Amino acid sequence: MLTAEEFPEDLRDMAESRTPLELGNLRFYAHCPELARAYATYMAELRRPGLLSRRLVELLRLRVAFHNQCRSCMAVRYADGAEDGVDENLVCQLASPDDPTAAPDLTDAERAALRFADLMATNHLAIDDAAIADLRGHFSEAEVVEIGMNVAAFVGYGRLSMALHMVDELPERFRSASGAMVTPWSTDGGDDAVLIGGAKA
Repeated sequence: MLTAEEFPEDLRDMAESRTPLELGNLRFYAHCPELARAYATYMAELRRPGLLSRRLVELLRLRVAFHNQCRSCMAVRYADGAEDGVDENLVCQLASPDDPTAAPDLTDAERAALRFADLMATNHLAIDDAAIADLRGHFSEAEVVEIGMNVAAFVGYGRLSMALHMVDELPERFRSASGAMVTPWSTDGGDDAVLIGGAKA
């Protein structure tokens, strides 16, 4: 893992514009600068204003992070998601997203997208015509593609992040010993998430 000071010269601009937590995978990917820059460009494109709300993308990201047990993904909250209504009360509803009693603030469309994300993260071979029809009941074809591309990135890169065990800069709860189940939602009512891209109110 490279420090920001050790980044190759052609990646220094990325290292200098991010906090240590934001550097994330780039500290590893910087060993292969061409791929590191391509990765950063691709992920930035996924985060651009698109067809999906930032709220939905953030919900998908956090739900997949739970399945992956990606500690850095679970610890982070993006400011644009917060601005679009993702607060810790809503994040807690991701514990049981298909239960309207436990997750009253999720929409039917969000539930459908989260069901798809759950399958992608846990049993992608179970995604059948009915699962895709469930998505199409709420989203256009272009939106389904955008959901799929985001979820695929979250599943793959989140698993790589967890495999690399990037926890050094995380709050204590997310640095627990390997094998311990962690959730993006706090079970004691606290809020130890790290906001990226803005300041906490």
